[in-house]
Formats: sequence, structure tokens, C-alpha cells
Amino acid sequence: MSYRAAWPDSLSDMAAWRQQLKAFDDWSAEQFVSADIESLVSARADFMDSLVGALWNKLDFPEQKIALLAVGGYGRAALHPHSDIDLLFLVAETPEPEIAEMIGQLTTLLWDLRLQVGHAVRTIEECINEAANEITVATSLIESRLLVGDADLTSELEQEVFHQFPWNSRDFYQAKKDEQIERHQHFHGTAYNLEPNIKASPGGLRDIQTISWIAKQHFNTRTDESLVEFNYITAEEFIELKECTHFLWRVRFALHLVARKCEDRLLFDYQPDVAQLLGYGQDGKAAVERMMKDYFKVVLRVGELNRMLLQFFEQAILGPMELIEPQPLDADFALSGVQIMALHDQAFSTPKQIMQFFCYVAEHPQIESVHSHTIRLLRNARRDITQPLCEDAGARAKFLSLITHPRGFGLAFELMHRYGVMARYLPAWDHIVGQMQFDLFHAYTVDEHTYRLVRNLYRFTLPETAERFPLCVELVEHMKHPEWLFLAGIFHDIAKGRGGDHSELGAVDARAFGEQHGLPKEGIDLIAWLVEKHLLMSVTAQKRDIYDPDVIARFADACQTRTRLDYLYCLTVADIRATNSNLWNNWKATLLEELYRATRDVLEKADRKTIDVRERMLENRQNAMGLLLSAGFQVDDITQLWGRFTADYFFRHTPEQIAWHSQHIMHVQEHQLPLVLIGDENNNGTTELFIYHTEESNLFAKVAAVLDNEQLSIHDAQILNTRDGYVMDTFIVLQRDGRPLADVQRIEEVHQHLHDVLRKRKEVPRGYRPLSRRMRNFQVPTKVKFINLKNQRRTTFELIALDRPGLIARLAHVLQRLDINLMAAKITTVGEQAEDLFIVASNQQEALTESERDALKKAIIDALDVE
Repeated sequence: MSYRAAWPDSLSDMAAWRQQLKAFDDWSAEQFVSADIESLVSARADFMDSLVGALWNKLDFPEQKIALLAVGGYGRAALHPHSDIDLLFLVAETPEPEIAEMIGQLTTLLWDLRLQVGHAVRTIEECINEAANEITVATSLIESRLLVGDADLTSELEQEVFHQFPWNSRDFYQAKKDEQIERHQHFHGTAYNLEPNIKASPGGLRDIQTISWIAKQHFNTRTDESLVEFNYITAEEFIELKECTHFLWRVRFALHLVARKCEDRLLFDYQPDVAQLLGYGQDGKAAVERMMKDYFKVVLRVGELNRMLLQFFEQAILGPMELIEPQPLDADFALSGVQIMALHDQAFSTPKQIMQFFCYVAEHPQIESVHSHTIRLLRNARRDITQPLCEDAGARAKFLSLITHPRGFGLAFELMHRYGVMARYLPAWDHIVGQMQFDLFHAYTVDEHTYRLVRNLYRFTLPETAERFPLCVELVEHMKHPEWLFLAGIFHDIAKGRGGDHSELGAVDARAFGEQHGLPKEGIDLIAWLVEKHLLMSVTAQKRDIYDPDVIARFADACQTRTRLDYLYCLTVADIRATNSNLWNNWKATLLEELYRATRDVLEKADRKTIDVRERMLENRQNAMGLLLSAGFQVDDITQLWGRFTADYFFRHTPEQIAWHSQHIMHVQEHQLPLVLIGDENNNGTTELFIYHTEESNLFAKVAAVLDNEQLSIHDAQILNTRDGYVMDTFIVLQRDGRPLADVQRIEEVHQHLHDVLRKRKEVPRGYRPLSRRMRNFQVPTKVKFINLKNQRRTTFELIALDRPGLIARLAHVLQRLDINLMAAKITTVGEQAEDLFIVASNQQEALTESERDALKKAIIDALDVE
């Protein structure tokens, strides 16, 4: 594929030069639909060579003592539509003013053409000195190529680089490896970013280039193909790397076309158009998910090859620092220090041998990694598998042995996931590899999320985790069959992406697996139940009023047994923590633990009735009284104050909260109201906001507006009245990043803002911030669903809407306008989606009538579905 440009005669006619560039860009974009991507990136490099050469000739550079070299991606003769043009002006000596001016003219002309140009002017000596000090300069010299100018001078540089390269192979390898580690850390070490960087993310183009740079420097070669001849890479691996490169190139090329600039981040804004351009269809979200599934599968392959080839380079080519005599484990495998290795090339010939390998990893805690040649053998064996490993009786026996080993779900399971063996063992797992969801909730692909969940469960078996997750560690320690919990983790999301209810479909898969592997009926029933109900505890804790005895009773009835509850609690904690690093906080931990303990108490009662409200209320009062008496308060004063409080208050607050509120209320004078307290009396790692004030309408709306203006999110709200006309509102709030308020000055600012607004010294904040760039890519229709509960004086409804700045404040204004009282709220954000629960009553403190419900629903939708 070639493109011939007709360059203008005059340098002053920049419009004509720009027209030539635009004509090429248009031609290149048209060709993208059907052309080979390697030809396209090569054609752009050729075009730029011609353009730069034409400008060079028009400026009449001298023929000797100066040369223009392409470096970076341009040096590799592979350019994307808006790639940087990196140039090296190689000079024999410091250029004279006339030459320096010509260099400036050339770069200015390229900038005038709106090209992204990077350039350096160096002598050969300066090139070598800079390369010695900067690894990126050294790397660029490996891939430099002559465009125009003095060929002899360029040859001299090449000879110098060949014979006097300032980095030896070991140091260059280590520097590039450290560079890669640092780059990966920038992306939190995972390839599963919702908006990945095609070049720099783990498994991206830079990882492929790192392999190539290290090998080219060591073998003194300029071509990737020659690396096969040096036995650094096999022909099959070379082809695989090429395939991965071409896929990533096509994504990057399309991304540049869509973004119309040099953009390597596959942002939500661009994903639908990129997917369409790549031929994944025009069905928006579904097309993106298909594209991203292929993308994640490719970066997985790149990451695997990158790790293997870098390790192979270090071990087989540079040679180990000291040789360790292998210690045979059997006729197939051996230990070599902290590595496990195959003793011969047929070590993975049968399914049973493959699974035995992972059993050895579990059995020997000193193993830290797999020898590079063994990784290569395992990858080859994986490709040769023609039927699922689980269909082989010998492999099944080994798998059962693995999952019942105390360390089976440690490094052994990690390696099964990393090297694609889980996908070969379990067909359903293969389906979820690379399966992503186009939302802000699921930060990982389904297989990666599931692996992380299982890893979390494994950590519950380790004593060092007890300090952070004491209840989980205690429960897992007393489980007769912890492997059933791990299997439930493996199957909980395994049916995602198939359509239908993934929980129900996954339960069917779990039953089939249990029967195939000969698990007892008791185990199969428990695993299937856990898979089918794996969201139940999370939904109940986060979206229902867990202080409502009826809610606890229904949840206890769903669990039936203490065993189910124990397993479900551990699975839920591991699941939330594996979904998104921003989801887990101490507030969620507290909700789940409170739900667990309340349900356990119900299940352990002989008559299995609901929780004893009166007993809990009296216990809270008694303990709070003890705290206040020890702080020096008098019984009569406390009793007199508490006589104004409702029973619901004592049921819904801990003794620490009650004591905290009470001591401040007893000290506050009427003219000092509102009383605003900000702290963390329950030590939950959250921020509790308590407001005591004379009863007035619109209080919640005002507070919500201030908190939104202060960039704080409400997660829970309890709106309670005293018997004599005061309100006691308790809010759980967190900052936007999920952290509690900690800075003293910031706390004082929030305190003062609330005080000023509630005392009418300041106007209530009215402005709503615009949607973020990410949020603008999502549409969530507002839905209001009323939930039928036994309470005849309250109405409960669930709100699903796009999570946006000011959402709660907007809702509060709707309630204010309709004269509806908010009694409690549970605020849950699921990625871009808000899923909130509200408990309200009419101004006569009764449940809403049907017509009032209809009016409320319409008003909420009207208020939230506009921007």
C-alpha cells in the first residue's frame, strides 16, 4: 500500500502543504475499514518520511555533517494518525548559527502543519553521553533510522552504538524492567482498567516494545524476526505477539480517528464510536462490551508473554547469579530454589499431570514462581487441550485434592488463573474471561473479579487477616468445609453475559459441577444456594432498614440456618471488596456485621421470632446511662432528658451515640441552637453528623444542600423527633473518595456552614454542579418503586437514578414541595447508578395514599430526568 503526495513548490504556501496532509489523513481513514493495519501505520511513516524529506530539501540543508534521524515510534516506521514525530538532528559538531536557524525553520514548519513534533540536536558524543545518563535516550538509539542527510555520519553513530553502548545487557534489562514496574504501578498493577491506556497500561503496546528493546540490545539486532533465530522467542510466540500488536494497533488507530488527536486512553467518551469503527456493531453498550472482551483477552496474552519472556531472558540468557541443583518431586517436576520447574518437555502431556503441577505448588509453601521454560511448556500444553480438563477423572481427583488443601487457593489458584488453566478446566470460566460490563461499578472483568473474590476468601484463612476481618477469620476457621465457600465464590458470577438471571443460571452450573465431582448433596445444596442468593445480604444491608424487625425476620427466613448465614456473610464481604476498590469502607462493614449479628440472634432462638426490640432498647439505655454517669452526669438530669426521646431513638442508636448526643444536648441553651455535632462515636471509620434543632419544615432539604455543596455524600439518614417539638437527625457522611472527614479545619468549615444556613445567616446553596465527563456517558432512567411493608404509618420507596451531584438535595426539594416528611434514608451508589431507599410519611404522620404516591413518583421523575 502506498500513497504519493505532490508537494508544493513554495514553503510559504502552508495551506497547500496542509491540504496534502489532510488528503493523506482522509485517504488513511477510508483505508482503515479494509486495509491491513501494518500497511496503514507503515504508510503513514512513509508519508512522513516524504514530507520531512521534502521540507529538508526545500530548506537546502548541507549534504554533509548533519543528518536527520527518526526515533521513537517513528524510528520503528510505525505511525498512527496523530502519533508524535520524534526527530534527532545528528550533527558532526555544534551547528553554526545558519544551520541552527534551518533546524528551527524545519521544526517550526512541522508545528505549523499541526504535527506533534519532538526533536533533539546532538553530536555522536552527546548521544552516547545522554544515553549513559538516560535509559529512554539509550532506547531511542536502538531504533533510530536515517531519513535524510549524511549517511556516513549516521553509520558512524550506529557503529558507536554497536561497540560502545553505555549499558550492558544486565543493567539495561533491569532498567527497562524497573521502568515497566513503575509504569504498571501507575495503573494499580492491573490490565483491567475501565478506561485503559492502549500504550502504557499493563499488557499494552509498551509491554510488547519492552520485550523487543531488551532482546535487540542484547543480540545487537534491529528486527524482531531475527529474535526467533537467536532462540529468544519461538516462531509461534512471535506470531502471537504480532497478532496482539496488530489488534492493539487497530484499536489505537481507531481511537486516534475518533478522538481526532493523539489520545491513547480508551475513554468512555470514545468507546462506542471506536467499537463501531472496529466493526463490533452499532448497539452501543453491547458493542463496547464485545470490543472490550477481545481487548482484555489480548492484554492478558501480552502480559503472559511479557512475564515469561522477561523471566526467560533473565534466567536463560543472562544466566542465574548462582546455579541451584533441582530437587525432583516426581518424574515430571522439581524444585529449584523458590521455583517449580518441569524436568522434561512432556511434563504436561496429560490432564492429570497438569493438575498435579498445581497440587505441588500448594503443597510446597517455599514456591514463589514458575521457571520460564516451564511457563512456555504449560502455555503450549494449554493450547493442545481439546476438551475441558474437568472431563478427565484423573484431573478431577487432583482438582478436588487441590481445593481441599489449606493453600489450594493461594499461589496455586493464582497461577491457574494467570496462565489460563482455569479456563481450560472449567468451560464456564472460559466464557467469563475478558467479560466486562460497561458501567462504573464493576472495575474488573468477571474472571478477574472472581479471582479477586476467591483471593479475599483465601485471606480469611490466614491468621494475619484476623486483625482487619476478625469475624470472617473466625467463621472460616470453624467451617467444616471451607472449600464449599471457595466453590461458591468461583460460581457466583460465572453465568454473567449469557442473558437471564446470572444467579439462577450460576446455581444450575454449580449443581452440575458438584454432581460431576461427586460432592455430597449437603455441599451441592449449600453451594447452589449461596450462588443463587449471593447478592441477598448486600442488598438487605445497604438498601433496607436493618433496624426494622420485619426486615431482619425476612432475611432470617431466607437464610434458614446459621451455617448458611455464616457462609453468606463471608462471601458477601469478599464479593464487595473484589468488585471495586472504592466500594468497601467501614460503614459497609458495620452494616453487614450488624445485619449478621441481628440475624444470628433470631436464628438461634428456639421459637425463631423476630429480634426483641424492647430488650435491645433497654440494653442501649442501660449502657448509655453507664457512660454518662462515668462522665459525671446525674441520673435525674439524664432521666429527665430521655423522657423527651422516643423509643425508636434508643433502638436505632448505639450506647456511644446516645451518650454523645445526650451530654451535648444537656449543655446547649435554646438560643445556641442548632446543635451540630460531627464525629465518629462508633469508631466505624465514617463521619457522623448529628443535628438537634427546633422542629421546622425543610430541615433535611437544607442539610442535604449544604452537604452536597461541601462535596460530602450522605450514606444514611435517621430523621427522629422528640416528644416536645425538636428534631434529632443523624447522618452518616463520607467524602467523594469514600473517606471520612479527618481534617480539623475542614470539619469546622462544614460545621460553620451548616450552622449559618440553619440559623438563616446564609442562603441555602441552590446551584448543582454539572455531570462529570464520565457520568455524561451513561443514561439511567429514573425509577421509583414502592415497597409494601407492614408499617401502616410509613411509606417506603426505592429510587434508582443516575448518580449526580445534588441528587439527594433535588429529592429533598421534591419532598418539601409536596409536604412529605422524610423519616429515614439509605443511600447506595452502584457505579454510575444511585439505588436509594427512603422512608416517608405524610404531614399527618401517616402512610401515603395511592394518589399521593402517584404524585410523588411523577414529581421525582420530572425533577431528576432533566439536566
